Amino acid sequence: MGMNKNTVLGWATLIMIIMGLILIALGAFRYDETAGWGFASTGVGFLANAWVFSSLKGRL
Repeated sequence: MGMNKNTVLGWATLIMIIMGLILIALGAFRYDETAGWGFASTGVGFLANAWVFSSLKGRL
């Protein structure tokens, strides 16, 4: 099974989306104090990076 650049970017996008949603959920449901804002903002950053990786698919 050969993985080309688009396959690697697809897997990276999927993993980053999952991690972003987990971090947002941790910030929303697990931590009610100030730490929750940090988890949620990091999750939003993960989703932004996943969006960039997704848009790079097919262009590299």
